[in-house]
Amino acid sequence: MTIAAHTLGCKLNFAETSDLLRRLAAEGNTIVDWNQQADLYIVNTCTVTAVAEKKCRTAIHQAHRKNPDAQIAVIGCFAQVAAKEIEAIPGVTLVLGNDRKHLLPDIVRNGFRPDFNVQPPTFNLQYSSSGDRTRTFFKIQDGCDYFCTYCAIPFARGRSRSATIEETLCAARRIADSGSKEVILTGVNTGTFGQHHGESFLDLLRGLDQVEGILRYRISSIEPNLLTDEIIDFVAHSRAFLPHFHIPLQAGSDHVLQLMHRRYDTALYRAKLERIKSVMPDACIAADVMAGFNGENEDEFAKVLSFIDSLPISYLHVFTYSDRPGTAALRLGEKIPVAVRREHTARLLELSERKHKEFISSQLGKTRPVLWESTPHSSNQALSAEPTAHHKQSSNQTMQGWTDNYIRLCRPYDETLVNTIEEITLTPDNIVKETADV
Repeated sequence: MTIAAHTLGCKLNFAETSDLLRRLAAEGNTIVDWNQQADLYIVNTCTVTAVAEKKCRTAIHQAHRKNPDAQIAVIGCFAQVAAKEIEAIPGVTLVLGNDRKHLLPDIVRNGFRPDFNVQPPTFNLQYSSSGDRTRTFFKIQDGCDYFCTYCAIPFARGRSRSATIEETLCAARRIADSGSKEVILTGVNTGTFGQHHGESFLDLLRGLDQVEGILRYRISSIEPNLLTDEIIDFVAHSRAFLPHFHIPLQAGSDHVLQLMHRRYDTALYRAKLERIKSVMPDACIAADVMAGFNGENEDEFAKVLSFIDSLPISYLHVFTYSDRPGTAALRLGEKIPVAVRREHTARLLELSERKHKEFISSQLGKTRPVLWESTPHSSNQALSAEPTAHHKQSSNQTMQGWTDNYIRLCRPYDETLVNTIEEITLTPDNIVKETADV
């Protein structure tokens, strides 16, 4: 059977899709590109915004047009909260929420017995390649107990849950045996790892740091109120954890943060970033920011811009607020017109670009360790965030890799350097201009 997959949303979704494809391929199925005709199309969905849900529907219709006789399995967050709606879309064979999507290989093997029931979620440790054999996304946690007023994810993924530290370390050892040198820890709310087992995220980090064969770890995201000084200090002095943090901010206004029911204020957020920079001056710090949430009028947005501009942030991930069914935000605060939300988004993106240029400039002339990837790139091609395949080297190709503090570099291709770490001095000529999300 030929199988193609399309993933929307977060890195956690990409990790889960890749894990499913790895298992399906191990059973003798052939994985093909999404643009090719296939016997089975898998759409791993997102429900974080209305735009994300629209893209999910579009992907389903695309699959049905490419092969009207194909099976279409729709899985993930949107499938969890809107199973009946998705079931009614022409061509859909199977709808599996987050609680059951890990069963897809078994269902395929058993002849596609449709089951549209949504059951209480469980946790499954999953890990997968990023598309290049040097890096692996490792799902260590799922779900969230926070119920921020704008967010539908707790309804889609359930409450926070994880495996034990020992179970997680066993999976990390299997990743090490696969040859990947860098691991990105993913989850919905990673800092809550182990809370139901009497364990802690910090204890997990200590254990992971001892796993032989893995040279580098990145924490994909952690809430500022869960990023303790002990975690920051551990990363600063650990063997393998890198000086790269992704810390959701969502709003740079205390009033808006209160409306969102976030569990910190701007003073705490600033203190966390200053602590990081005090022990890791060259650390890269990314922040999620939501534009146009209720109450973000022009006065509050001026506070947002001023606050973010004053922080040692390296770049932003900007999202435009959209109403999510069932969330408390529908009943809160002053509604911001859609046109204003888009304007705020554009201005935050401009600020992000400037902050990123300033961060890159601060690193010029410094020497950083780079993990070189396996996929060659044409020296004059537009550079993508993640390589997708291994290709034969040609004379005009370069190789790319990430510094420890998340700056993408390139050099002439040398196959002997693939999946190795090299100390490189940063110059304007070897920095790739586009930086991707981890």
